[in-house]
Amino acid sequence: MHKRHILKTVALASLLAATGLASAQTKLKWAHVYETSEPFHKYSVWAGEEIKKRTNGKYEITVFPASTLGKEADINQGLTLGTVDIVLTGASFAGRSYTPLSISYFPFIFRDAEHQLKYATSDVFKELAKGYDDKTGNHITALSYYGARHVTSSAAKPVSKPEDMKGLKIRVPDAPAYLAFPRALGANATPIAFAEVYLALQNNTVDAQENPLPTIEAKKFYEVQKNISLTGHIVDSLLTVVSGSLWAKLSADEKKIFGDVMMEAAEKTGREIIASEARLVEEFKKKGNNVITVDKEAFRAAVLKNTKPTDHGYRQQDYDRITAIK
Repeated sequence: MHKRHILKTVALASLLAATGLASAQTKLKWAHVYETSEPFHKYSVWAGEEIKKRTNGKYEITVFPASTLGKEADINQGLTLGTVDIVLTGASFAGRSYTPLSISYFPFIFRDAEHQLKYATSDVFKELAKGYDDKTGNHITALSYYGARHVTSSAAKPVSKPEDMKGLKIRVPDAPAYLAFPRALGANATPIAFAEVYLALQNNTVDAQENPLPTIEAKKFYEVQKNISLTGHIVDSLLTVVSGSLWAKLSADEKKIFGDVMMEAAEKTGREIIASEARLVEEFKKKGNNVITVDKEAFRAAVLKNTKPTDHGYRQQDYDRITAIK
């Protein structure tokens, strides 16, 4: 009996020591699909360092950029599987788990970046984020501005009016939210993973793609696409999402630290993207690209003639509340 008691005491001491080590420092994985040169990566790294500092070294966050832990669909799944702890992801991908969240991808729902930044702190966004949290168990901490999406196309297929989209083979991300714009204009939407887009454009697998100007620069799409049409059809955003298992383990103070830091990182990212969008139009012209200013209202009218939010599983009242934000 005495020997068994000693063994139990030793086992308990070992367990307590192991637990103590774990609480001394917890290693976390933060994944995204963007290049190390982009603000999304820079401020993810900043957030990791800031969280470490504010938690007195308790959390050690390693950021895995450029699809190193998988494509966007994989890292979203990783939150549930426990292979990643934090992701920076498009609301379109998070919206696969909770469709109403993808309403922000309905074409021309936002007037501009400022409109979207107001949405990020609005009651309607908080309600949609809570719907996602309740459905998945994961927790959205922040929304950052990703940029206004524009169409780039091959030299032979410039897009200057809605009719030019008809029959155009255009790459879109592999998420349903991106399909409304090309389909409403009669384009042939082709989902291709982000990491494979450059090659698909280079090989003429597709005629066109659409992304914000900073992404067109970072991914060097301008090298293989002559035309850049400033359609601004989607004002895109990224969400910072913490896995449910990690969020449940955090104390109230830690939750506040994670939330505050991630919102600060989102704000810094957005400001940098807005600044780079302003200078890139001229830079692309200098590189010899054909930058086309389009009549956005004509595109908006053509899209709304052929599709409405409820066709995509979105709620009309969410659309109305978002468009009403001043």
